Amino acid sequence: MIEIANDKLQIDTKTLTAEMTRGSLLSLKSKGTGASWIAPFSADDGAAPELVYANGQAVGFGSGKPVTVSLHRLSDHCSEFRFHGWDADGVIRVSECCETGDLLIEPSAYSSRAGVRACRWWLRGVPEETELVAPLYQGVKLPLTDPLLRDSFWSWPISWEAGLAILQGRQGGFWVHAQDSSYRYKALKVGAAAEARCLGFDTEAYGPLGGSLGAGGLTWRVNVFEGDWQVPAQSYRDWLFAAYNLAPRVAARAEWVEQVGFAVSWYGGEPDLLEALAERVDPAKTLLHFSQWRVDAYDENYPDYTPSESAKAVARKAREMGFHLLPHCNSVDMDPSHPAYQYLRDFEYRELVTKGRLGWGWEAGRGILSVPNGNASLHENRHRKVMIKVHPGLSMWRSILAEEIWKGIEGLDVDGVFIDVTLCSHNLHNCLVENTTSTEGMKLLIDQIGQLDNGLAVGGEGLNEITMQGLSFAQAHLFHSHHATCEGLERAGGCPLNAFLFDGLCRTFGYSRLSGKTAEEVLRSRVHLALGAIPTITGPTAEEIRNPSSHVRELLERAHG
Repeated sequence: MIEIANDKLQIDTKTLTAEMTRGSLLSLKSKGTGASWIAPFSADDGAAPELVYANGQAVGFGSGKPVTVSLHRLSDHCSEFRFHGWDADGVIRVSECCETGDLLIEPSAYSSRAGVRACRWWLRGVPEETELVAPLYQGVKLPLTDPLLRDSFWSWPISWEAGLAILQGRQGGFWVHAQDSSYRYKALKVGAAAEARCLGFDTEAYGPLGGSLGAGGLTWRVNVFEGDWQVPAQSYRDWLFAAYNLAPRVAARAEWVEQVGFAVSWYGGEPDLLEALAERVDPAKTLLHFSQWRVDAYDENYPDYTPSESAKAVARKAREMGFHLLPHCNSVDMDPSHPAYQYLRDFEYRELVTKGRLGWGWEAGRGILSVPNGNASLHENRHRKVMIKVHPGLSMWRSILAEEIWKGIEGLDVDGVFIDVTLCSHNLHNCLVENTTSTEGMKLLIDQIGQLDNGLAVGGEGLNEITMQGLSFAQAHLFHSHHATCEGLERAGGCPLNAFLFDGLCRTFGYSRLSGKTAEEVLRSRVHLALGAIPTITGPTAEEIRNPSSHVRELLERAHG
């Protein structure tokens, strides 16, 4: 039952009671335990919704300018807040799910001023004793006040890897999630500069934003739980697997995928390393990310995947010994000096706000470079690894890529392939290509590669609730520590949330700086392990396997466990 009492909503579902005013949750209590999950805060600072513009400016319904808020009953189970402000108008629809007891909150807002990026709904008064459990870098469990989280922004699905946030208390807690299988872009704002104990839930407009006047249409579901974070995580997993019909994918996964107990990232093709590994681990349970196998230099001339003669010999030897090789390819990056660019140049990724092309370059001594916006430079810098990104919603790109990868690997006798940067799908200035977002397009691309040769195990970079559906392996990044270790990384590996959510479909292995030679690299390895990754080392020599450091020895022993 949802009732109007003066300027408030009184909410009573099968699991909780709550009170809302001006779109904000004032109270949230569990019927099962009686626990209260919203701490007191001042409701005089404004209403819960905001419009967020492309430049980052947030325009709300605050008390500094004229605003009217009214309540409208639609049924015993649904009412609406209606907002008319100086800068925007909006509606928050509030209802209940009679089956689950979820409180359903659907915010939307609009303005005559163009350039709207998102409608944000603020959840304030998060109790101090709770920790945020969220799918950020495969799983975190931290207080909102932790410097790793405070005043941070996470876009789905590239960094907010599934649409849920769990607030874990000492005994139970509450959670907010979206049951969205339509590839709607969303984001999580953790805290604000002046207020740490709040969360913002964004519903984004599809790019281009130049003419965008409003955003909304996504429902956020709020409910309480008893026990630990695995209780709501299991509920989300159940919905996720049903919504995308993933049971057949679980049944079709190759049996050897689950048996892998050791991984090598950035295997360069050294034959003697295969011999050394075979002395210490079972090749049939060992995954090799094969990075140096093409005629072209690494990260040049994609999508040409012509194998070198030495790579053919190494692949043949590895397969005879029983190793599982994943030759390194790429999902959306391509060299603009490749002839295929002329077919695809109108479909480069364009950044949502700046509208500039997305891509990168690299040069020894200078590191990562921005992608050129000069057309001559775009075509004349293969030696600087210049790459642009092609929208995977384009069926022509998926067709060309699948053909080129198949031509490259058909003589290698491999049972898997690695396609890089699969995490790079997000809202774009050119969001829809062939009526397909980059996120849905990435899923289609992964599936198309996986169907080559009557079925390949596909590895990718990064892992989220969309890519996990087609990937068997994902090379995971550590919290803000892709190539260099951030301060406080040791606090970021306390919750293997994604390993729990995606179990049965996709497994992670490590990305970079995992040789075990330094205390910092050991820390990186231990965080990966805590998050459920396969024991991984990067770029080892045969000698480092035969005479391992203490940590590498530990990883080798784990491979047998």
